[in-house]
Amino acid sequence: MEEAEQPEQQQENPTKAALDAISQLGQMNVPAANESNIFCLTIVGQIEGHMVLPPQNKTTKYEHIIPTLVATEQNKNIDGILIILNTVGGDVEAGLAIAEMIASLTKPTVTVVVGGGHSIGVPIAVSSTYSIIAESATMTIHPIRLNGLVIGVPQTFEYMEKMQERVVRFVTTHSRITESQFKELMFRTGELNRDVGTPVGGIDAVKYGLMDEVGGIGQALAKLNRLIDDRKRTQDAEGIKQ
Repeated sequence: MEEAEQPEQQQENPTKAALDAISQLGQMNVPAANESNIFCLTIVGQIEGHMVLPPQNKTTKYEHIIPTLVATEQNKNIDGILIILNTVGGDVEAGLAIAEMIASLTKPTVTVVVGGGHSIGVPIAVSSTYSIIAESATMTIHPIRLNGLVIGVPQTFEYMEKMQERVVRFVTTHSRITESQFKELMFRTGELNRDVGTPVGGIDAVKYGLMDEVGGIGQALAKLNRLIDDRKRTQDAEGIKQ
């Protein structure tokens, strides 16, 4: 009887593991052998950083994203990563940490902005090998802001200015938008009520050079598969030379 029950237990365990991953991380486990060679990473809601947000907030925790990216980079069964964004932004340093990690991956990556890729979501959106935005999606570009207690001393404003320059430098390095154009969008007034910044739609994001293409999941997967094929051909050519 014990031997007959073992296969059932083995079938239940992977299912339980998958459900636990969805419950805890909001995404499936890293693919194993004989599964998809593309890993889908979702970044939704507010990006949670060093402070825990209230339970009613839909959040993406950077302490979950970072080890997931490390695991996908090491997994030989994964050839490419599809990153789907619908985020309002969040913690600046956490967002930049995620963006830097995506940019440093050796495997092809494609980001797709659906709904919105606002605030610190902009650097994440442009950090991939190729970036796509839905026509109906928007990206809000605005200056760095602080929540809570702010000490009104020159050092605080110098820190904010340096942090802002980090964001500007990263975005302009990983996209085709110029620094002057990005700062013009960042400091433009009159576009938003009671705020400073600019909402950029899908078509305009491509026109400004912020994103590469207007499209959706179909275009993203097609592009990612082409990037994977190109990488394999390059690796094969290098292997022949060696």
